Amino acid sequence: METTPQIDFQGMEPSPVYRQQILEHIQRLEDKFGRMTACRVVVEAPSGRHRTGGLYEVHIYLALPDEREVAVDRTPHLDERFQRFEFALNDAFSRAGRQLQDQVGQMRGKVKHHEEAPTGVVKRLMREDGYGFLESVDGREIYFHRNSVREPGYDHLELGVRVNFVEEEGAQGPQASRVMPIAEKAPE
Repeated sequence: METTPQIDFQGMEPSPVYRQQILEHIQRLEDKFGRMTACRVVVEAPSGRHRTGGLYEVHIYLALPDEREVAVDRTPHLDERFQRFEFALNDAFSRAGRQLQDQVGQMRGKVKHHEEAPTGVVKRLMREDGYGFLESVDGREIYFHRNSVREPGYDHLELGVRVNFVEEEGAQGPQASRVMPIAEKAPE
């Protein structure tokens, strides 16, 4: 880290024991991610406030390269476990670690990009037999079974309804699983 961590205690006397625990958590983050440039931790003592009376609040602000930041400043739920400093500290640093992991992943270009499900239009339905065929955007005909149709279900499907689907290779060619209606009818 480029700067010394700043630790503030509000509504309580600074505790050397708490300060050491905070520094250990910061060091673990530094060891795991090594991308922090600055860190500020604010510990608010339990107070008599109505919303969070009797609960510790730990706020963490981390500065990263490229002017990125991680901020854990959510007020704890009304959860009696936050009456213990160690629990509040562990919870805040766990959240900071998850956010830091996401930020470092973005910086390294390792962010998962989920492909959108392909779309198609219901072209044929064999109601008695419980299957049908979709026409994909690229004009292919893709089989689907009634059990693959999500809510409102196979019996509510009509010809011309647009759907998202997941394509798989079946025994006799492409087939759609997880067929999800997305509109009433496709434009003619």
